[in-house]
Amino acid sequence: MATTHIHGYPRIGAQRELKFALEACWRGEADTAWLESTGAELRAAHWQKQHAAGLAYTTAGDFSFYDQMLDQLVLLGCPPARFGFDPKRLTRQQYFELARGNAAQPALEMTKWFDTNYHYLVPELSAETRFDGGPDWYFDHIREALATGVPVKPVLIGPVTFLRLAKSVAGCDRLQLLDSLARTYARILGRLRDLGIQWVQIDEPALCLELEAEWLDAYDRAYTILAAQAPKLLLTTYFDSNDDYIARILRLPVQGIHLDLVRAPQQLAAWLRALPQDWILSAGIIDGRNIWRTDLRRALATLQPLHDALGDRLWIAPSCSLLHVPVSLVAEQRLDPEVRPWLAFADEKLDELRVLGAALNKGAATVQPELDAADAVLQARRNSPRTLNEAVRSQIAQLNPASYRRASPHGLRSKEQQAHLRLPPLPTTTIGSFPQTPQIRATRAAWKRGEIGELQYLAAMREEIRQVIEHQEALGLDVLVHGEAERNDMVEFFGEQLWGFCFTQNGWVQSYGSRCVKPPVIYGDVARPEPMTVDTARYAQSLTEKPVKGMLTGPVTILQWSFVRDDQPRAQTALQIALAVREEVADLEKAGIRVIQIDEPALREGLPLKQRDWAHYLDWAVQSFQATAVVAADDTQIHTHMCYAEFHDILPAIAAMDADVITIETSRSNMELLNAFGKFSYPNDIGPGVYDIHSPRVPQTEDMLRLLEHACRVIPPRQLWINPDCGLKTRDWPEVEQALRNMVTAAQQLRARLAAKAA
Repeated sequence: MATTHIHGYPRIGAQRELKFALEACWRGEADTAWLESTGAELRAAHWQKQHAAGLAYTTAGDFSFYDQMLDQLVLLGCPPARFGFDPKRLTRQQYFELARGNAAQPALEMTKWFDTNYHYLVPELSAETRFDGGPDWYFDHIREALATGVPVKPVLIGPVTFLRLAKSVAGCDRLQLLDSLARTYARILGRLRDLGIQWVQIDEPALCLELEAEWLDAYDRAYTILAAQAPKLLLTTYFDSNDDYIARILRLPVQGIHLDLVRAPQQLAAWLRALPQDWILSAGIIDGRNIWRTDLRRALATLQPLHDALGDRLWIAPSCSLLHVPVSLVAEQRLDPEVRPWLAFADEKLDELRVLGAALNKGAATVQPELDAADAVLQARRNSPRTLNEAVRSQIAQLNPASYRRASPHGLRSKEQQAHLRLPPLPTTTIGSFPQTPQIRATRAAWKRGEIGELQYLAAMREEIRQVIEHQEALGLDVLVHGEAERNDMVEFFGEQLWGFCFTQNGWVQSYGSRCVKPPVIYGDVARPEPMTVDTARYAQSLTEKPVKGMLTGPVTILQWSFVRDDQPRAQTALQIALAVREEVADLEKAGIRVIQIDEPALREGLPLKQRDWAHYLDWAVQSFQATAVVAADDTQIHTHMCYAEFHDILPAIAAMDADVITIETSRSNMELLNAFGKFSYPNDIGPGVYDIHSPRVPQTEDMLRLLEHACRVIPPRQLWINPDCGLKTRDWPEVEQALRNMVTAAQQLRARLAAKAA
């Protein structure tokens, strides 16, 4: 009998119940007890769905009120000492302060979970870090699951992956902490065994990276310690192959391995040859990262020989946690009726898992109607004329090397731009968005419901733009933005105006904490039927003598933050999007916009896990960005923005993008990210973020000035801009105005200091 299971379920709720409960709690409108009750209701509902799908195990320990790495940190009892929290008596309020900061301390650093758009909180480890355990929240969830009467498979982030993704402070060698960390894992696993747990899923996606010898050795050391008291361990890897390390993995005292056969099907053959006779093999055959319906016939063609060979030792699952997909298609009543049958969200993937399990265990005839229906849908998708646009494909066929190079190098362009823009030293700007107030959201919702007309909505948005421009001028910012009041999301806004996209009503996916995004669905060739932002940018520029940035989202970010068609290479889809954005750049320039920002926060996110695969990705990703800006004249200043990522290893590619100005997130890391740009001698202008917009904490002028003075020691001041880390849409106006006022004051003081020093 093949065993069916999942690695994790979306935690936010089908109607974003967790988001709204969290934000009510943070606003003081609800207490912690009510939040805990909401979490318990969601967990119970998720477990019931798994039970209804016939899964052999209920997966528990995957739920989090903010982030699974933060939860692992709490379970281990190692919050940073700078917060002054007692690990054993950590409160829920303190838990959120680790994530969001408080008046005394900035939040934990945040970055992307491998190559996904999910952000995790980075543990801070020092030589003094102790792993003495924290509150019993994790075990409470396991006991809740056990009370349902269904076998439970807890989830833990593995010790080596935890250590690898953590951050060293004060020169700490993280591997020096390995033995004490592993002993704490052993105690945790021993407690799970005492609760009657038979299997534990221990996630080690770091095994899909290219690891140095000392990190491979760390697996031997850690698992030798923790396995002594452990139940059976399912070593779980995903997002790439682990076949480089099969021989090393076989030495570990575990009882099974999970393989991502969607991202890396090639690893299966080697594992079948090497799999020990007493190990189980968990086959990740359903895509846990995308929303396209599974080709069940093809999946069965892979699974049936495995089942014949392994019998009860075959487990089947999605490729990874379903955290990365929306909850259910049930509520999608307005989704494009042709495209809707092509899709499968988390609940539909549970049903696909049920069908595959039944086909293997009872015979394909028992689920013949489901298999036939899946065949018909896949055939309809393959034959749909809506997926192809010959004009777009012809345009791409005509591209040549000159299609990606601007007319002049940055050194010449910057002189023309300064002559035109006449900016002061250390110019100040923001990243793009300003607060999305309740009034803005209510107006947009009324417009979408048809309660107000197009002209009334346009007038309301223009009034918001006028106020944003006035605020920025009063604050003394140098390069302004229109505030993006009309934009629900930086990707969805553009997707709604491009051919080849469709949209969900409730296809929400967690990005971090309470922040959810609703990725568009790219089902066909992408084209721009008409200008998307030109009228708005022209209006904003008419309100001020200062330059106003035209705000666009770049092709790689639109690609990464959408659910992308899986029937052609991602590089081809990215280039299609790039040509659409390029047309918008040309039209903005014609409208008199001389500063255009093409945001690419997801460029680093898309990097493959293995360095040997980077060059191919970076070639087409950088080329896609270059294609958007090539039409800009020398005196048009092209900006880009990137955030929450490690840039150190890809700086040559970032430089090759050749944006005139890049703005980056650096405040949570105390400008550490900027050091890499300094060592690289980054040639163009750069704006390191001076305050964290994801925290309600308003930094003082002195805090920003300290960061800026560090920046001036790393990057020549003539190349520096001053800006927040990211867009301001999630903050409220009092926070924003005070923070920006402090930022402008810091810029003025630094200009004066530099002028005095030069004199």
